[in-house]
Amino acid sequence: MNSIPFTALFISNDPTIFEEESATRARMRAYADEIGTLHILSRCKIGYTGPIDFRDGNLIVHAVHGSKLLSLWFLPKRAKALILQNNIAIVSAQDPFEHGFAAMRSVKGTNAKLHIQVHTDFLSPWFTRNSISRSPRTRMSSLNRVRQKLANRVLPHADGVRVVSERIRDSLTAQYGNRVPVPSVIPIYVPTILPPKISLPEHPFTFVFMVIGRLEPEKRIEDILVAFSRIKDTYPGIGLMIVGDGRERTRLEQWVHNLGLDGRVLFLGNRPDALGLLENADGFIQASAYEGYGRTLIEAALARVPIITTDVGIIGEVFKGYEDVLATPPGDPANLAALMTGMLEDPSVREQYIMRAEKVAKEHLASVHTQPSDIAADLRKVLQNL
Repeated sequence: MNSIPFTALFISNDPTIFEEESATRARMRAYADEIGTLHILSRCKIGYTGPIDFRDGNLIVHAVHGSKLLSLWFLPKRAKALILQNNIAIVSAQDPFEHGFAAMRSVKGTNAKLHIQVHTDFLSPWFTRNSISRSPRTRMSSLNRVRQKLANRVLPHADGVRVVSERIRDSLTAQYGNRVPVPSVIPIYVPTILPPKISLPEHPFTFVFMVIGRLEPEKRIEDILVAFSRIKDTYPGIGLMIVGDGRERTRLEQWVHNLGLDGRVLFLGNRPDALGLLENADGFIQASAYEGYGRTLIEAALARVPIITTDVGIIGEVFKGYEDVLATPPGDPANLAALMTGMLEDPSVREQYIMRAEKVAKEHLASVHTQPSDIAADLRKVLQNL
């Protein structure tokens, strides 16, 4: 019964699916092999000149052209046409917001079932909060309030829900009760084998803290900069390397200048070898306001780098604060500075956290179900239950 193939449609927003050698394409091919036939409907990059529809084995990819806003306008109609033309049994949206709303509209009047994926802790108070008294003010997107309202409309219509952490599952249960199906917890896939180490750019530092992530408001990198500025004079040999890019880069570079951190903070931009660089860092730090899962925490643990983090995502579920990692509530630069000081002062503590976090991460990855077969099984369960 469990091996019966079916036809599914994923509504996505990952233009890398159109790149033949991308990791996304490879993973979607694996999903398709487990499902039977998988259609992907996604916005493509501006300037994409490839085919609108193409097949790659059991995977069939459909492009939507235009800006993000314009592509969302066309998604429901295009998705419904695909459902009717291909006898699609289930539609899975990558979020409960814009794409979830498009999926909900597309299944209306068809026999297709609605499956919603939740990768973001959108019920966190920090999803819409800009700051608290102890932290700098950020500019959270006003769209986040709209997205919360969209999720409130979409999720009660879902026939199945997949979340990436117990934190999100518990928040959905508390918010919606039995108005939504019991969510399945399927974490994000993280490879256990790391790439080769990559030398850090030339620098004068004796201790390097590293940040990896998109430079967006919810990452609250300004909190890290403020914390760093509090201890920079006490520890003149430390430096901060920031790997990633985003809309906040120019503003964060101005923060660096205003805080007197020129020469102490290096922006490395997007780096495909980020994990190789991380393996040569002395400490990993993140200050996210919220996370759905927190893949980089797992990667830092596997890279044997001691971790300072806010209490988000899988903190408390996988890693325990002050046992496996150093953890603080979001929006507290003073506490971040204290944790940075503690990590710098005691090498034996760093080694203890390295060993514990690595052990916990490996045990977690060995116990969770994140393979394409698990994703297919979750979709199949929705169809069978109905």
